[in-house]
Amino acid sequence: MANNNPVKKGRIMAKAHIEIEPTQVGSGAIASINNIFMRIVAVFAASGLSVIGAGAVVGIETYKAVILAGTLGVATVVEKLARGFLDDGKLTIDEINNAFSAVDKKAAK
Repeated sequence: MANNNPVKKGRIMAKAHIEIEPTQVGSGAIASINNIFMRIVAVFAASGLSVIGAGAVVGIETYKAVILAGTLGVATVVEKLARGFLDDGKLTIDEINNAFSAVDKKAAK
């Protein structure tokens, strides 16, 4: 039986350090698209619901205020995602998270 242990033969093998991007459960393309879509829906809801009272104060109908605020929140996220994609032709998880944190005013920074 051959002895393939590099230490016993007097050789030392170097290990390469490989940086791995942060991942999530189900980190394939479909999972990322689903994640982005569901987060965009959440941005619309969070942005829209935050202005229900404000619209009534200034005389704008509630549904119009919700639609306007939700659309502006989604537009902000889509713009940041587009800019991240233009950089290098791909979106990293950090770029996706940064795009969504731009509209979440209560996120810890």
